[in-house]
Amino acid sequence: MEFPFFDHLNVLRACANMRFWVLFLLLLLLKSDVVCSSSDYLVGLGSYDITGPAADVNMMGYANTGQIASGIHFRLRARAFIVAEPKGNRVVFVNLDACMASQIVKIKVIERLKERYGDLYTEKNVAISGIHTHAGPGGYLQYVVYIVTSFGFVHQSFDVIVDGIEKCIIQAHENLRPGSIFVNKGELLDAGVNRSPSAYLNNPAAERRKYRYNVDKEMTLLKFVDDDWGPVGSFNWFPTHGTSMSRTNSLISGDNKGAAARFMEDWFEQKGSERMDSVVFEDEGLPRRISNIIPRRHDKHHELLELATSFQSLPGRPVTKMSSIAKRVRGSHKQVDIPRFVSAFCQSNCGDVSPNVLGAFCIDTGLPCDFNHSTCGGKNELCYSRGPGHPDEFESTRIIGERQFRKAVDLFKAADEEIEGDIDFRHAYIDLSQLEVTISDKGASEVVKTCPAAMGFAFAAGTTDGPGAFDFTQGDDKGNPFWKLVRDLLKTPSKEQIECHRPKPILLDTGEMKKPYDWAPSILPIQILRIGQIFILSVPGEFTTMAGRRLRDAVKTVLSSEEEFEYEDIHVVIAGLTNTYSQYVTTYEEYQVQRYEGASTLYGPHTLSAYIQEFKKLAESLINGEPVEPGPQPPDLLEKQISLLPPVVVDGTPLGVNFGDVCADVPQNSTFKSGDMVTASFWSACPRNDLMTEGTFALVEFLQEKDDWIPAYDDDDFCLRYKWSRPSKLSSRSKATLEWRIPQGVTPGVYRMRHFGAAKGLFGSFHHFTGSSSAFVVA
Repeated sequence: MEFPFFDHLNVLRACANMRFWVLFLLLLLLKSDVVCSSSDYLVGLGSYDITGPAADVNMMGYANTGQIASGIHFRLRARAFIVAEPKGNRVVFVNLDACMASQIVKIKVIERLKERYGDLYTEKNVAISGIHTHAGPGGYLQYVVYIVTSFGFVHQSFDVIVDGIEKCIIQAHENLRPGSIFVNKGELLDAGVNRSPSAYLNNPAAERRKYRYNVDKEMTLLKFVDDDWGPVGSFNWFPTHGTSMSRTNSLISGDNKGAAARFMEDWFEQKGSERMDSVVFEDEGLPRRISNIIPRRHDKHHELLELATSFQSLPGRPVTKMSSIAKRVRGSHKQVDIPRFVSAFCQSNCGDVSPNVLGAFCIDTGLPCDFNHSTCGGKNELCYSRGPGHPDEFESTRIIGERQFRKAVDLFKAADEEIEGDIDFRHAYIDLSQLEVTISDKGASEVVKTCPAAMGFAFAAGTTDGPGAFDFTQGDDKGNPFWKLVRDLLKTPSKEQIECHRPKPILLDTGEMKKPYDWAPSILPIQILRIGQIFILSVPGEFTTMAGRRLRDAVKTVLSSEEEFEYEDIHVVIAGLTNTYSQYVTTYEEYQVQRYEGASTLYGPHTLSAYIQEFKKLAESLINGEPVEPGPQPPDLLEKQISLLPPVVVDGTPLGVNFGDVCADVPQNSTFKSGDMVTASFWSACPRNDLMTEGTFALVEFLQEKDDWIPAYDDDDFCLRYKWSRPSKLSSRSKATLEWRIPQGVTPGVYRMRHFGAAKGLFGSFHHFTGSSSAFVVA
C-alpha cells in the first residue's frame, strides 16, 4: 500500500538535510584558512628597499675610484616572485636594483631562509639576479678584485641587500594565493645597440645571417594574476646595460631598468587593474600619479601666492625614527589587505649591449670613434657613447627606461598565453678553473679545459660606456712591457696559464691570487628554473648577444627532445648576473678579438662551451626527472673580509644652527610651472647614520587644506633628487640639497620641500630631525 504524501515529505526532509550540510561545509571552509580554487599555481610577490649608504661609498660597476655616492636619484629595491604548486615544488626569483648578485649575499640569504622556513627555500630553487645598474653602492661582493675600489668590504651595503632580499621573499611567501601566470613576447628596437660590433662580426657569417640584429631585441614578460585581486605584478627580461648614468654620476640610481620598474608600478597604481585598457600616457610618456592622490584646487593664482607666503621655512626640529617612513608617498596609499603591484625589469644577455643608442664619439672632435679599438687618435679615454638624451644622462635614463616601460605595458595588456605545467628546478656548482669540456667540430671531438681566472689588458681599457685610463686599448692581444712588469709585482702568471688563455695577454692573474684571500671566484652556480613552458637560465655573469643565443638554443634543443615540448612552444630566457658574479662570457670567436668583453671572459676561450655543456646536463636531468650532482661548495669568506672605509665620527652644524635648518631657501613669493627646477638646501648630517630604509630623505608636500600638508613626491620619485655634500672629507658639517624637476601635468597649488635626516653625536648617539622650506606656488 503506497502513501504519496509521506513520500513527498521524506523527500523534502532529505533536501533540507542536504541544504544544512552544504551550508555547514561552506561555513567551515569560510572559517578556516582553506582556499578553494581551480588554479594550478600559488603566486606571491614582494618588494623591499635596498638603497644602502648614500654617502662615502664607491659605486659598483665602472671601477672608478672617484665615483663616490653623494645622494639619491631614486631608490633601489629588491623584488621577488614565488610560484608554487599547492602540494609540490616552488621557485623563487629575486630581481635586485644592484649591479649584480653576490655569492656571499646568496649564502647568507639562504641561511636566513633555512632558519625561518626549513628546507622550503634553498640554493637550488632560489635565484637572485641583478639589473646591472652602475649607480649603486659597492662593497658587497666577497672576492678582492670586486671590492678594491670600495676600500674593501662595506658591511652596510651588504647588510641592507641581505635584509631586503629576505624581507621581499617573506612578503612574497605571505602573499601566496591561487593565481595564474601569462607570458608574452615582443620586439623593442630602440633600447640597445652593440658596443663591440667588431667582435660580433668575428662570429661565423652563416650564424650571423640567422639573426636580423646584432643584439637581441626581444622582451619576454610574465604577468601574474591573483584569482581574486586580478593582476598583482609582472617580471620581464630584456638585455641592455645599466649604463645610462655615467661614470661621473654620484647619485644612487636604478638606472634605466630601475626607472622602468618605478614607472610601471606607478602606472598600475594610478590606473588600477579595472581601467588599464583606457590608459592615456602623458606627453612625456610617464604616468601622472599626483593628480590621483590630490584633488585639484581651483583657487586663483594670487590667492595661492598669498597662501604660500604665510608658510615660511620652519627651523629644524627633532622627530622620531619612524617619521620619514610614515611620510613616504607609496607607503601612504596602499589598498587595505591588497599588496602593491610589483614590476621588475630583469637583466639578460647584455654583455655587449649598450643603452647609449646614438653611438660612440670622440669628445675632442665629435667624430665617431675608431671601429676596431674604440679610440680617438689612439687614446681610449676620449671615446664615449651617447644616450638618447645626450648630454643629459638623467634624460637618457628616463628615455631608455620609458621605452622598456612602454613595451612592457603593451605586452602586459596583450598577454594571453597561459603558463601551464610542472614547476621544477636544477642547480649545480661547477669549478670553472679546471673544467674538462668536450667540443665537436665537423664530426670530430676534442677535450679542452677552462683556465683559472685571469683578466686581459683590454679589461683596463673599459668600454665606450665608461672608458678606462692610461694607454690601454680594446682589441689588445699583445700587452705592454711596462704593465707586464707592474703585473708581475702582484703575480706572475705561469707558462701554462698564459698558454691556456691565449690569445688573451694576462694583466691580472686573479684566479691564482690568494692574498689576503681569493681575488676571483672559481666555483660558480648554474641553475634552471622551470614554470610550465618557461625556463629561466640563471647565469653568473654577462653573456654577450651571440653567447646568449648559443646557450638558449642548446638548452632549447635538449628540452624539445622530450615529447612534452615542441621547440616553438618553449620559452627560454637568460637571467644574467644571477646568484654570483664572474664577469663576461663571449663566444670563442669574439674572444679572439680581445675587446673589453673578451678580455673580461675570465676562464679562457672555452668558457662558453663549458657553460653550454653543463647547462645541457641540467636540462637533460630536468626532462628526465633525475637529480644532479651538487658539485663543490663555494667558499664563505665573510669572516675574512677587510674594510678600510672609516666610520662616521660626529656630525655638526655652525653655532646657533639646528640640524634641518634651511641654509638656501626657495625664493620668496615664487611661482613655478611644469619643467622648472625648484631647489632648497638644509643643514644636514651624514646619510650613513640612518639609511632611511623604506623611508625618505626628501619630500615634496602639497597643501591640501589650511594647514594640512600631505606627501606628494619623495626620494623614490624620478623627478626629485637628494644631493648630499660636505666642504671637505674631514668636515663634520654637511648640507642636503633637494632638487624637484616639476613633472608634466602636476596639480596646481601650494607646495613645500622637506628634508629628513639623522645626526650622530659626539658619544655615538643618533637623533633624527626634519626641516621644511618656505612654501611656493606651482601654477
